[in-house]
Order: sequence, then structure tokens, then C-alpha cells
Amino acid sequence: MKRLVANKKLIAAVMLAAAVLGGLAYLYLSGRSRTTENAYINADVVNVASLVAGRITAVYVKNNQQVHTGDPLFDIDPEPFAIALQHAQADLALARQSARQDNAEVAVARAQIEQAESDLANARTRYTRDRELMARHFLSQQSLDDAQTRMQTLQASLAQARAQLTKALSAPAKLGERGDVLKAQAAIEQAKLDLQHTHVTATQDGQIDNLTLVAGSLVGVGEPLFALIGDNSFHIDANFKETELAGIHPGQTVDIRIDMYPGQHFEGTVESLSGATGTAFSLLPPQNATGNWVKIAQRVPVRIKLAQPDARYPLRIGATATVSVRLK
Repeated sequence: MKRLVANKKLIAAVMLAAAVLGGLAYLYLSGRSRTTENAYINADVVNVASLVAGRITAVYVKNNQQVHTGDPLFDIDPEPFAIALQHAQADLALARQSARQDNAEVAVARAQIEQAESDLANARTRYTRDRELMARHFLSQQSLDDAQTRMQTLQASLAQARAQLTKALSAPAKLGERGDVLKAQAAIEQAKLDLQHTHVTATQDGQIDNLTLVAGSLVGVGEPLFALIGDNSFHIDANFKETELAGIHPGQTVDIRIDMYPGQHFEGTVESLSGATGTAFSLLPPQNATGNWVKIAQRVPVRIKLAQPDARYPLRIGATATVSVRLK
């Protein structure tokens, strides 16, 4: 009987010691790491859209297809944009022709001035000669008056030619300085860019998702058409309680368990801590200033970068994970 009592005491002591050791181990380990199951896989998602409006003529990808940077995604009917380019080129030709005409007017005005100056010089010489002849009574007053009238007429013609030159010179002499030429050149560049945008290619390596686009669809400018999930952008958003953030900082090693791959261990590093809690930017943030208030520990997103993504274990946006940040 005494032996039975002693055995019971021994078992109780062992159990108590195990509980104490377990508690101490938990306190030790919890002080060395921060763990949360509120973690989800995320990635940078590009919402593919068109920069021009039009009708889809071809779709080169399928849903869930893997693509690489530069791979064709879809085409928009290029004909309207090719016509717009032709119109812009025609407008530039007209603007240049008009500029050349203005330059020709300058040359004509200069020639007219030279001719008027020469004629006026001759008229002045004749008038001076006729005035001397009249003084000697070898020429009538009428002839002198005619010479004076001609000289005055040529002076007026010279003034008109100079005014015409001033007007012609008011336009820029160089084609590249004319506003209408510059405007036409800009229209050509825009038309070329629009035509180029009718052929849409992948901007990064990734996977096509949420694709419903088909040939014949009409799309608008900036309208999201499907998603392109970047291959090299997968990370984990772990939501730690605000009371657990102490000691967490960028660069720390993180042990990761992803629920969709049980038994597999992944590693990562803390990349950044959010500057706000998860509810701060929600559509309907909590109104704590009204009604009955209950204090609830808020969660702060911590971004974790995966060390080396393994192609054998493809990741999925929204998949859950358990993460442990090593504090020491």
C-alpha cells in the first residue's frame, strides 16, 4: 500500500516537472519568435488594359497560361489608327508646303525691294538732271513735274515692298520653328504611338488569370481586361497583433508553413511592416467614437519575402500559411 502511494507521488511529481518544463520551454521559445496563422500568400497583379479603344481582332493567350515579357497578348483592329496616321502625315505635308510658300514670299519681297530701290535711284538721278535742264530753260515745267511724280510713286512702291517683307519675315523662317509644323509632327508621333498600342504584349513574366476576353469584343481605354500575376513577386502578408510587433523588424528570418503543402518547410525574410493596421484602409473603417466600444487588439500587416521560390511548389494568391519570425 505504501509502495502504491509512493508511486502515485512519483507520477505526480514527474507530471508537475513536465508541466513546469513545458511552460518554461514555451516561454523561452515564445520569447525567441513570433508566430501567426493569419498569413496569406500574395503577389503583384497587373490589371492588363488597353491604351487605345477598339475592337479585339486576336487573343493570343488562354486562362492560367504562363507568359514571358514581350509575349503577345492580344491585338486591336489597327486600321482606324493607320488611317489616322495617314491623315497626320498629310497635315504635316500641308504645313510644310505652307511654310515653303512663306519662305518664297520672303524671297519675292526682297527681290521687289531691290528692284524698287534701283528704280528709285534712277528716278532721283533723272529728277536732278531734269531740274538742272529746266533751270537752263532746256526743259519744260511739265517734264519736271512728271519726273517728280514718278520718283514719288517709286518711293511708295519701295515702302510697300518693305512692308511686305516685314510681314513675310513675321513667320518663322525655319520649318521646325513653325507652330503648325510642330503641331503636325506631334500628331504624327501620337498616331504612331496609338498604332503601336494596338499590339499588346506582356510587361513581365507571369500567369494569365481571370481572362474572359474574346475576339470581336469592344474595349475602352484603361478598361481592365484580365490579370497578369508576376512570377517573381510572390510574398506573404502576415497579420500580427499589435501586441506582437515588438522585436519584429526587416531582415529577420522567417519560418514558413504553407497549408497547401503540408510537411514542407519554406524560409523567408521580413521585408517591411505596414504603417497602419489592417482596418485603417478598409472600405468602412470602425467608428470607435460612437456607441459601445470594446477594445480589440488590432492586426498590422507584415510583408515577408520568400527566400527561394521552388518551382515544384507553385504558389497561389490567397493560400493560407503559418509564419514564425525568429527574433534572435
